[in-house]
Amino acid sequence: MTDHVRAAVEKRAVLHRALRAWFKREARDLPWRRSKEPYAVWLSEIILQQTRVDQGTPYFERFINTFPNVQALAAAREDDVLKAWEGLGYYSRARNLHKAARIIARERQGAFPDSAAEWQSLPGVGPYTAGAIASIALDEAVPVVDGNVIRVLTRLFNIDQDTGEKKTRDLLWRIAEVLVPSRRPGDFNQALMELGARICTPKLPDCAACPIRNHCESQKEGVETERPVRKAKGKTPHHEMVAGVLRKNGRYLIAQRPSRGLLGGLWEFPAGRVQAGETHQQALERTFSTDFGLDVDVGKLIATVSHAYTHFRVTMTVYTCRHRGGTLTPATHAKIKWALKSQFSDHAFPKVNHKFLALL
Repeated sequence: MTDHVRAAVEKRAVLHRALRAWFKREARDLPWRRSKEPYAVWLSEIILQQTRVDQGTPYFERFINTFPNVQALAAAREDDVLKAWEGLGYYSRARNLHKAARIIARERQGAFPDSAAEWQSLPGVGPYTAGAIASIALDEAVPVVDGNVIRVLTRLFNIDQDTGEKKTRDLLWRIAEVLVPSRRPGDFNQALMELGARICTPKLPDCAACPIRNHCESQKEGVETERPVRKAKGKTPHHEMVAGVLRKNGRYLIAQRPSRGLLGGLWEFPAGRVQAGETHQQALERTFSTDFGLDVDVGKLIATVSHAYTHFRVTMTVYTCRHRGGTLTPATHAKIKWALKSQFSDHAFPKVNHKFLALL
């Protein structure tokens, strides 16, 4: 047993009391906390994987109103699921949620998994998500370790190891496992996450308001802002892209990306990356020819927009285009269609497209 795990064993009783009392008094009234129904808990955890609570709450409410139960979600078209998710990003979450709903509704006859281990057998459900669902909805004594919990635990036990390394993650999971109580484990896990989200924040932790500050080793040493330790990130790649707005008889050419991969299943205007030595005009002509079988003339500039993804940034310059030859033949997209502007709202577009749609 390591010193950090031993310290967790020694402190767990007092941490249980302090965090439960604080959570009972300070917990936010969030819509998914009003019920322990597995569907609502599962949906909330998937949304919150890569999304802040304030941003995710209206999406949760709209999504659960559109698909009120797992059967409704399983019966929905993927396009409709992606449209309900539009704007949240990380669309693989929505696709996996949809796949998992179909497994539950069809293969399991509507029965939800009854343990964290079973939850992990579903698409898009990893150890953290499974632990959160099982502890909250099923009262199973399993730990959770997300970004908020990592921050709380590394500060609480003054862990100065790089949290990007597997051995450090394994240590944090072991500490969380030691700490999780057999009674009301969901409340304790939510208290840890809530503390990280509201008090033990990344840059300026509010130690004076922390219910466990007297037990925090990094606070005693004055190094709380130096935890967690992370290896410095490299420079974020930047990609220059071009997009073409091709209009015919009042309709616009849009294409649906393959369901696998980045932005899978979303609709977009024809676009491609500018290769070394290419002008914007050459890049657009190549994109239309290679991906759609069309020859186009590149016209006037519509807009230049920027967007940041998790691991890279893009600058997209958008031009009008005119069809001058070739036969429309998609090579890289699942579907293509000519859509009226009034029909744009029926399709889920990436945020980078939304940044210029209003200008058309």
